Amino acid sequence: MQPRELLKALQIAERLKETTRHCYGANGRQESVAEHSWLMSLIAFLLKDEFPEADMHKVIEMCIIHDLGEAFTGDIPTFCKTEKDDIKEETLLLQWVHSLPKNQAKEMLSLYHEMKQQQTIESKIYKAIDSLEALIQHNISDLSTWSSNEYELNKTYADDRVGFSAYLTQLRQEIRKDTLEKLQQEKR
Repeated sequence: MQPRELLKALQIAERLKETTRHCYGANGRQESVAEHSWLMSLIAFLLKDEFPEADMHKVIEMCIIHDLGEAFTGDIPTFCKTEKDDIKEETLLLQWVHSLPKNQAKEMLSLYHEMKQQQTIESKIYKAIDSLEALIQHNISDLSTWSSNEYELNKTYADDRVGFSAYLTQLRQEIRKDTLEKLQQEKR
């Protein structure tokens, strides 16, 4: 990748630092998509020993690139996102990916295909981390920042994404405990 091509690509990716999500940090500041992707990448790095059969470097790559389409569309919470939104995001993302140098475009397209198919252990780990990170962040944030539907949603969200792994199932149970404790404290 030529230096100018890199700088051009980074100008697009940098948008994710300014693109906010519907979740907040512990300090009450709205989280950016880049922060979400960073914490996902850190989770994947920290889980390397839990998945010796998986290419965790690939999982980290998936975590880094998974929301690049939101540089074009913004973040739409998963419970609000429509098929039309998904198509628009994918179309704009693929246009951008095809503008990258051949090697980077080919690698990124391969990763996106694998992520979408959800057939490999790596793609399943990435998808679980994506959902679990959102729950972890909600548990860290003040309950006043939650939308009304999240009080129930966060009790079961991601259950369908962790069943392939005993470790991730256990992690989901621990996150749920934190969620229930947070909700219980609100009632006091």
